Amino acid sequence: MIKQDISEIPVNICYLAIGSNLGNKVQNINTAKTLLEKASIKILNCSSFYLTPAWPNEKYPDFNNIVIKIKTRLKIDALFLQIKKIEKRLGRIKNIKNSPRTCDIDIIDFNGKNMNFVLGSHRLIVPHPRMENRNFVLFPLYEIEKNWKHPLNNTNIIDLMCKLSPKSLTTIKQI
Repeated sequence: MIKQDISEIPVNICYLAIGSNLGNKVQNINTAKTLLEKASIKILNCSSFYLTPAWPNEKYPDFNNIVIKIKTRLKIDALFLQIKKIEKRLGRIKNIKNSPRTCDIDIIDFNGKNMNFVLGSHRLIVPHPRMENRNFVLFPLYEIEKNWKHPLNNTNIIDLMCKLSPKSLTTIKQI
């Protein structure tokens, strides 16, 4: 068996959404970025911070959100496991769905591919199945990648943003 040279390992281009609505939200997100970089994940571009109400329960604290473009040699399963380690290190506790959290990192896009598989107790679907309805993903993604297209249906990001509800368009604030 011939051992693969490290230079032959493909580079993956991905987009991650990072959010926090507990504790020092900006610090949580910045720490997540630092931990990603320590895991040999190169951040190529980073959006501004965006403030949005928690969903579906707007009584929860507001979220700070960003989207980053990354380059990594990790395969998607290894990237996912690294993300889960970072969320846990930042104090994320598995709780009721959509409950407040110190850190939430979602894989939005991985090499423009469609993937759907089970990894342990998690089901991973990429592109993220609800991203096209989320202002806190689309606005920061547009900021860093104006020509991005949805891998599943090839819809450009501007068209996706135009389909957002009027409330989604008015409740997001760049900070």
